[in-house]
Amino acid sequence: MAHAAATERRADDWRAAILLTAALTLARLVALFRTPLDLYPDEAQYWLWSRTLDFGYYSKPPMVAWAIWATTAMGGDAEPFVRLAAPLFQAGATLLVFAIARRLYGGSVALAAAALYALMPAVQLSAAVIATDAPLLFFLALTVLAYVHLLEARGPARLAIAAGLGAALGLAFLSKYAAVYFVIGLALHLALSPAARRAWTPAAAGLALAAFAVVLAPNLAWNATHGFATLQHTAANAAWNGRQLFNFAELGEFLANQFAIFGPIPLAVVIGGAALLAWRRRLTREDLLLLCFTAPPLIIVTVQAFVSRANANWSGAGYLTGAILAAAWLIRWRARRWLLAAVLMQAALAALFLVFVLSPRTAETLGAANGFKRAKAWSETTDLVLDRARREPGLTSIAVNNRFLFYAMAYYGRDYFAQSGAAPLRSWLLADSPQNQAETSAALDAASGRRTLAVAYEGWRRAEMAADFARTSDLEIASVSLDRKRKRRLEMFVGQGFAPRPRDPLSGLPTPP
Repeated sequence: MAHAAATERRADDWRAAILLTAALTLARLVALFRTPLDLYPDEAQYWLWSRTLDFGYYSKPPMVAWAIWATTAMGGDAEPFVRLAAPLFQAGATLLVFAIARRLYGGSVALAAAALYALMPAVQLSAAVIATDAPLLFFLALTVLAYVHLLEARGPARLAIAAGLGAALGLAFLSKYAAVYFVIGLALHLALSPAARRAWTPAAAGLALAAFAVVLAPNLAWNATHGFATLQHTAANAAWNGRQLFNFAELGEFLANQFAIFGPIPLAVVIGGAALLAWRRRLTREDLLLLCFTAPPLIIVTVQAFVSRANANWSGAGYLTGAILAAAWLIRWRARRWLLAAVLMQAALAALFLVFVLSPRTAETLGAANGFKRAKAWSETTDLVLDRARREPGLTSIAVNNRFLFYAMAYYGRDYFAQSGAAPLRSWLLADSPQNQAETSAALDAASGRRTLAVAYEGWRRAEMAADFARTSDLEIASVSLDRKRKRRLEMFVGQGFAPRPRDPLSGLPTPP
């Protein structure tokens, strides 16, 4: 009887988790298919990558491009199908958070953790745009779940789980190199937990490493044949050179953003609870395990923000386990009112976000339009440029000087550029070498620059751009409206005889005319 009751409770817990996840995913899919927002330029970049499948790309590992290829192969290239994998990955991550928490703490904590994670502001954004974070979090959750099972497994099961863990970690690295935080967390846990060290037999460790290597090897081979472009770009993002070090403003902004995107109550619980329980030496073995995977990304990226700069989502590898810790500690401390307040607050913010996605004018009315400006009016911007190109006979290219504009035009102008005889899209280089994928793969050169419609985004570096041509037409200025206060301005001219001036050997920038 007791066993049957426990089985029924487990089934009830899973039904509740699946119902929560399905309801949120359905709401996200409705917003995805009904939103008037355009693709963000980075999303357009990933779509462009997906047209040519590979084991790596200039600035990111390949998983995001593979996911877009799969969803657009099913439904076409419209925006909802470009983004479709994002809410599906987050749905899977939510269920994996539930599974991890249930294994460690039981059903009540698992449901609370799933709710805190699924309603987290950062997760709302990650489920609405196609980027590297959603697949990273899904495969990291799968890796953590495998690790939790490995610590309890014996015999052949342990070896099978170790191999699965290595493969899942490899897929996490193919999503985003921030998966390295799992490796850091694992090393920390091994240093602090004798039980963890006992679980890793030589055979288990060897199988995990072998599976990891097999999955990641094609990406490493791609990097080796492309000058380790993705790794160099990832390292360059740290930007320790050429910036003011020890920046208190950046640190303050980053910490404020962490409370905003993780949730103020859950993050306060994680930080305060970790300090209090560690001081009193009351961390359970489950707490220690999760804290080893939560603390490193938060601490390391906070230091990065202070030393140089850091985007708010760079600490995202800690969100999964952090949500479980927050739920576990609030329930252990019998702080159910705080737990309810956290869930309701995050649910309200999630609902408001979906309203903004469905109705950007509501965001404008409430003063939140700035957060959506980069997902607005790219189709109109592209139409404006292409209309001008169609009126200019004999063009050998359309050249832009901004990577956002390049990728947006590649996506929204895909039908035009696919036509026979259409002027190809090119990227003008300010420096003496490519600085992004657009400049690497579609650089303007003498052959394509014989007669070019040149487009300077917001007028940026327009004079330097014009000086690289032998002759230029009169300047034309056009704009598209983003909202009641903001416009996107383009400065255009027709340039003939592209012959770029020498670049300064020290700065790499154009020499004065």
